[in-house]
Amino acid sequence: MRRVGIAVAVLAAGFVVPIASQTVQADGPGAGAPWVVSVGDSYISGEGGRWAGNSNNSSSSVDAGGAAAYYDNAGVSETINRCHRSTAAEISIGGGINSLNLACSGAKVNTFTSSDGYFKPGLDFFQSGSNKGQARMLQEFATTHNVKMIQLSIGGNDFNFADIVQACVTNFLTSPSWWPNYCNDDSSVTNNFTTANVSAKTTAITGAINNIKTAMANAGYSTSQYTIVAQTYPSPVPTSTGFRYSQSGFTRQSTGGCGFWNNDANWANGTALVKINQSVKNAAAAANTAGNVKVMDLAASFNGRRLCENTVNLMENSGRANWTVAGAADSTEWIAQIRTLSTVFGPYYVQESLHPNWWGEKAVRNCVRQAYNGGVPKGGVCSRGTGLNANGEPNMTLV
Repeated sequence: MRRVGIAVAVLAAGFVVPIASQTVQADGPGAGAPWVVSVGDSYISGEGGRWAGNSNNSSSSVDAGGAAAYYDNAGVSETINRCHRSTAAEISIGGGINSLNLACSGAKVNTFTSSDGYFKPGLDFFQSGSNKGQARMLQEFATTHNVKMIQLSIGGNDFNFADIVQACVTNFLTSPSWWPNYCNDDSSVTNNFTTANVSAKTTAITGAINNIKTAMANAGYSTSQYTIVAQTYPSPVPTSTGFRYSQSGFTRQSTGGCGFWNNDANWANGTALVKINQSVKNAAAAANTAGNVKVMDLAASFNGRRLCENTVNLMENSGRANWTVAGAADSTEWIAQIRTLSTVFGPYYVQESLHPNWWGEKAVRNCVRQAYNGGVPKGGVCSRGTGLNANGEPNMTLV
């Protein structure tokens, strides 16, 4: 803590009378109330966090966040349009710990502007007018706030996650079950997972983590004063034996919003997810030169609550009237349905597709709080339990 003593003297009757010394506390590296900050992409910004489960009947039955769910600018608008920093975002761990969400849906390692004109800040020091990269935003914030932990999710979009999902769903909808066209052998998909590309993306993610470290050093921190916790990605759909809808016909997509062939779902879990998550882990290890980079493994954290899994259901088929009814978190899905341009309607966004919903984000929030570990951050494997804790979050363990 930095203290500045101020002595005010009054000259009277030929002598000095000291007036009480005052103490001014400056927030910044190692001083002031602790903060946790999230940086990265849609899997940490809170994309999908408006919805507590899925429904094909009434959106109101699963609407946990309301129309302002993504308003991070004093609850009246988005600071950056379509970043979708939801009120359910995992970084808001509470318990006297302040939080800031700098992540943005669609973000990659490097800053870019999407084809539809939305600014997507990366983990870099980009600045153009009021637009800034997340590393720069973090540096500016950390200079005047005591940031103890930075929670990170990055890499999925660099592996073209959204394009892969689109290819898989398109192939499912445009080929018959007696002659399925799989996405996992399309060159546009497989090119993302060549040895050369995985190596390149791992290097890029390592660079992003190093940018965070540079931002904190520039803000005046030593490596012992903060911890980076890099999280992996959870499995969003089950393997072939876990679906509650047959792959015959179009029910998987038209009803469940999970249009994957069995073969592609197995590939997604056994190859794509494994390679992306291993890339994140390897990048974290490469950047962990000072021992302050940890990994929180989310790969299996949603198992049993995934989209179209046979252990859960749509809200209207769950036996619960809406998301507030006791047991809803254990009987409904924690992943948002895949919506196409032809099926999106009402208050939904296509970009919410296949992201953790309200329950998923609250579940990860529980693990993030455990990762904070009373100010001594740690990594570990995040695993699902049953029921809710006192904060209304699914019970989870981080070991």
